[in-house]
Amino acid sequence: MTIKSHRFSGHRLRFTLSCYALLAPAVILVAVFVYLPVIWAFSKSLYQFEVGGESRFIGLANYQEFFTDDPVIWPSFLNMMLLTLIAVFVRLTIPVLVAKFIFSLTNERSRYFYRILFLIPIVVPAVAVQLIWGGLIYSSQGLLNETLDKLGLASWAHDWLSDPQTALICIAMIGFPFAGGFEILIYYAGLANIPQSVHEAALLEGCTGLRKFVMIDLPMILSQIKLILILTIIGGIQGFWALFVLTKGGPGFTTMVPGLWLYFNAFSFQRMGYACAIGVCLFVLIFTLTVINLRYFKSTEELEGIR
Repeated sequence: MTIKSHRFSGHRLRFTLSCYALLAPAVILVAVFVYLPVIWAFSKSLYQFEVGGESRFIGLANYQEFFTDDPVIWPSFLNMMLLTLIAVFVRLTIPVLVAKFIFSLTNERSRYFYRILFLIPIVVPAVAVQLIWGGLIYSSQGLLNETLDKLGLASWAHDWLSDPQTALICIAMIGFPFAGGFEILIYYAGLANIPQSVHEAALLEGCTGLRKFVMIDLPMILSQIKLILILTIIGGIQGFWALFVLTKGGPGFTTMVPGLWLYFNAFSFQRMGYACAIGVCLFVLIFTLTVINLRYFKSTEELEGIR
C-alpha cells in the first residue's frame, strides 16, 4: 500500500510539474509584454523625457499637472463619462431584447439564421465602420442630410461632426440601432443555458411574457450582464480610436477623451512622461471600477452560492 501511494504521489508530482511547464511560456510572455510595460509606465510617469532622449526625474510633477494644471483633462473626462454611460445603457438593453426575441422563436432554423444575421457586422473592420458613418452618413452630402432634405427639413442639415453642439452625440450614436452581434451572442448563450425545467415551472405558475423576462430570464443571465458591463466600462475608458479616425478630438476639444489626449502627448508632443502619468491614472480608474463591479455586482452563480 505504501509503495502504491509513493508511486501515485510521484505520478501526481510529474503531472503537476508538466502542467506548470506548459503554463510557463504563456506566463513569461504575459509578464514580458503586459506586466513589464505597466511597471515601466508607472516608473516613467515620474520622469520627463522624449523617445530616444534622456530622462529627467521630476517626481510627481506630471500628476500635479494632470490634476490641477491641464485644462483639457477634466472636459475630456466628462466626454469619456458621457460616451461610456451611453454605451453601458445601450449594451445592457437593446442586445438583451434582441437576444430574447431570437431565443423566443420556435423554429431552430430561424434562430440560427438571425444569429448569423446579427453576427455578420462583427467581421467588418471597426475602422471601416467609423469611416462609413463619417463619410456616408454624417458628411455634408451624407445620408442624414439627404434624408432631412427629402423631408423638407433642409435647414437642419449641416456637417454634424464639425459642429461642437452635435459632434459628441453623433459619435455616441455610431452603431445605431446598437444590436451588436457580440453582445447578442453572449446574452443568447445565457438564455440558452437556462434549464428547461425553469421555463416549465414558470409556465405552470402562469409567469409568461414580460413578467417572465423580468423576474426569471434577467436574473438568470446576470453573469453575462456582468461580463458585458465590465468590458463596456473598460472599453469606454480606454477607447479613443473612433474619435481619432473621425474628429481628432475636435472641433476644438469638444470630443477629446483621456485616451486620445494620452496619444497626442506621447506621439505628437513627445511628452512621454506625462502620457505615462495619464495612462497610470486611467489604469487606477479602470482597476477601481472593475473591483467595485466584481465586489458589489453579483453574478447568477454567486447569488446561487449565497442562497
